[in-house]
Amino acid sequence: MTDPIGTGSLRHPLGRRRFMVALTGSLLVVPLAAEGQQAKKVYRIGYLSAASAAGAPNREKFLHGLRDLGYVDGRDFVMEYRFAEGQPDRLPGLAADLVRVPVDVIVALGTPATRAAMQATGTIPIVSPVAGFLVDRGFVKSLAQPGGNVTGLTTQIGLLKLYQLLKEAAPKVTRFVYLYDPGSQTSDMEERATSLAKAANLDLQLVALRDPNNIERAFAEFRSGTNGLIVDRATPLQLRQEQICKVALQRRLPTAAFGRTFPAAGCLFYYGEDTEDMLRSAARFVDKILKGAKPADLPVELATKFDLIVNLKTAKALGLTIPPSLLGRADEVIE
Repeated sequence: MTDPIGTGSLRHPLGRRRFMVALTGSLLVVPLAAEGQQAKKVYRIGYLSAASAAGAPNREKFLHGLRDLGYVDGRDFVMEYRFAEGQPDRLPGLAADLVRVPVDVIVALGTPATRAAMQATGTIPIVSPVAGFLVDRGFVKSLAQPGGNVTGLTTQIGLLKLYQLLKEAAPKVTRFVYLYDPGSQTSDMEERATSLAKAANLDLQLVALRDPNNIERAFAEFRSGTNGLIVDRATPLQLRQEQICKVALQRRLPTAAFGRTFPAAGCLFYYGEDTEDMLRSAARFVDKILKGAKPADLPVELATKFDLIVNLKTAKALGLTIPPSLLGRADEVIE
């Protein structure tokens, strides 16, 4: 007689045994599958910067890059932010703190932050989104083969290019100062810059901003006859950009800067890599590293986008007429 609901097979000992094995196996599958889903790793990403946490637009650009790659904050990763609040000497301690957490990767903004991260760890991957001249500074062996635990993107535009643009905007500039942060430069920067200026027949004076809280002191070092200024991109200078641009304008010095926010603060113009694009691109490096790639094997990239920002209000205050050839190349004009 046919068993319409299939219970007949359970009356046989072998049938019951097979049923119990199948039932037990099915009961185990559900919790194991659930456990596998719960075990998905939530990555910890360290973010190290000499800047202040207030505002911090750079981190939003980086997070935007992660979101574009499908990452969801809290589900796929959590951020461990460490800001030195304009005090670079705090960076080593903050970097060591990230290592203790520990984080899976450190995103280090700028030269001092990258150096501090390297001193804190030789194993945790470090992505440097915007530090300049990574090879010259010894952070990586080469662009193609970084060789250590650091990779990312690097800026390459030099002093000579900015001077050429400054001369185009203000043809009367003959004696200029390069204001820089000594903690962000290579040990041979002064020698190289002096040699470059001599070869190009430029009257250049190098002035270090040794005390960011005393901008006037740095300007007091300018030689008589100085009629142009170029400002480094380092964080300590960016944190004092309003004071720098104000004093420069008071002294009627046409000022070009490597930092893109300087024109909005009152300096004449900015030219350089699109750092916002570089920060978004840094997320690609983090993504590859979290998926198993080694920093030593990820080639360092050069920026592919550049910005020219001109402040016409400042030009007018300085009595300058920006030539159409330069103005036409501007990505942004502040009026």
